[in-house]
Amino acid sequence: MKEVDVLTIGAGGGAYPAAFRLAKAGKDIVMVDSKGIMSGNCLAEGCVPSKALREAADVYRTSKKAEVFGLNGKVDFDYQKIVSHKDRVQKIRYEQHAEELKEASKHLKLIKGVASFLDEHTVEVKTENGKEEYRAQDIIIASGSDIAMPSIKGAEYCITSRDIFALDPSLKELPESLTIIGAGYIGLETATIFNEFGVKVRVVEMMDRILPTTEPRLSEKLHALLEPNIEIILNAKVEEIKKDNEKYEVVYTQHEIKKNVKSDLVLMAIGRKPVVPQGTQETGVNVKKGKIVVNNALQTNIPHIYAPGDVNGLSMLFHSAVRQSLVAANNIMAGNHPIDYMNFDAVPTTVFTFPKIAYVGITPSIAKERNIELVETDYQFKVDARAQIFDEMEGEIREFFDIRTMRLVGAWVVGIDADNLIGELGIAVAKGLNVKDIAEFADQHPMSSEGISKAARKLL
Repeated sequence: MKEVDVLTIGAGGGAYPAAFRLAKAGKDIVMVDSKGIMSGNCLAEGCVPSKALREAADVYRTSKKAEVFGLNGKVDFDYQKIVSHKDRVQKIRYEQHAEELKEASKHLKLIKGVASFLDEHTVEVKTENGKEEYRAQDIIIASGSDIAMPSIKGAEYCITSRDIFALDPSLKELPESLTIIGAGYIGLETATIFNEFGVKVRVVEMMDRILPTTEPRLSEKLHALLEPNIEIILNAKVEEIKKDNEKYEVVYTQHEIKKNVKSDLVLMAIGRKPVVPQGTQETGVNVKKGKIVVNNALQTNIPHIYAPGDVNGLSMLFHSAVRQSLVAANNIMAGNHPIDYMNFDAVPTTVFTFPKIAYVGITPSIAKERNIELVETDYQFKVDARAQIFDEMEGEIREFFDIRTMRLVGAWVVGIDADNLIGELGIAVAKGLNVKDIAEFADQHPMSSEGISKAARKLL
C-alpha cells in the first residue's frame, strides 16, 4: 500500500491542472491514466486534431472564392499531407505535455494503468507489471468520456471519430461518399469538413432538428446556412447498417416508412458517454444515468472525492474540464470546505462547422425553464466591415439580458469569428456586466467584435 496526498483517475483536462496546482503547493500527487500520457481525449481524438483538419479545409474553401478577392489560380490539396500535419500538431503537444510533467516531477508522478476503487480512500491500479494499491487522502475522478456506440445491428461496420482524428488514423484517404449517423457537433463538424474536401455527405438524425441539445432557434439558423449539397435527413431512426459489396447501406425508418441510403463509409457520431471507473458506485459515489453527480464545488456526495470534466456530463468540453479541475484543487487545498465554485453558465461553446456558431450562458429556451424574462438585441453581419471584407456577411451576434438587472446572461454568434467573439461575451457573462458596461467598451474597427457593443447600444 502506497500513501499519497491526492490521486487522480485520468490525466487529461479534468486531472492535470489540479495535479499541477496541488503539486506546486507541496502535495504528493499520482495520476493514473490508461494511455500513460498526460492529455485527454481532446488531444487524442477530439478538438485539437479535428480543428487541424478543419483549418486545412478552411484554407481550401477560401481558395475556391479567390476571384472575390481579385486573385487568380487554384489551390489543390493532398489529404494524406493534411493528416500528416494533424499528426505533427498532436506530437508537438504530446512533447510539450511530457516536458511539463518532467518539470513538476518532484511531487507529481504519472502511472500507466487502469484504476478502480477498493474503498473511498483506496484505489487499485492494474499496470503492465501487475497490481498496485494506493491510499489517498483525496481522489479526483477525471476519467473523461468515450465514444458512444448504440446497440444497432451492423454498428461494427461504422467508423468513428477515432478513425479520423486519432494519431496515425486508420482513415488516410477520403471516400467519395459518407453517411454520418448523428447531427450533433461531432457529426456536423465532420460533415462540413468532408464536404469542403469534395466528399458527398449525408447526415441521418433521429430527432427533428440538427444539434438537438442546442437552443432551437440557434439550431435553425445554422441549418439554414449549411451548404445545401450536404443532405440532412431528420426524424430518421437507424435500424441497421449492412455491407453491400464495396458499399455500406444504412436502413432507417422515417415517419413509419422504411428507407435506405448507400455510401462508401458510415460514420457513427451519436456523441460521447462518461467513463465511470470500476467500483465507483460500490464505494458509495452517487452515479445517475451513467454520470457522476457533483455539486458546483465539483465534490461528489463523498466530500473528498471530486469528479471534474466529462465524467460528470455537465459540460463536456476541454476548457470547461480545466476550470473544473482547478475548482477541485482549490477546494482540496481548503480541506474539502468549498471556497471555489464552477459557473456552468459562463462556459463558451463553439461548433466548428462552416459557418461556425458559438454560444454561452442563458439563451431563450433555458430562460423559459428558469422563469427568467430576457431582453434581446442583435447585430447583423451584413452591416459589418470585416464580414464585408471577407465576403462572409451571413450571421449575427445576439445578446440576452436579464430584464430585472439588464446584466448580460447569455449570447450567441453565428458566422465570422464566432469562436473568438464568444470569449469576449463569455467574460461579460461571467463577470455580470450590464448593458451599459458593454455598450461603453470601444471594440476595434474594422473587427467583427465591434458588433458586441453596437448590439448593446441598441438598448440605450
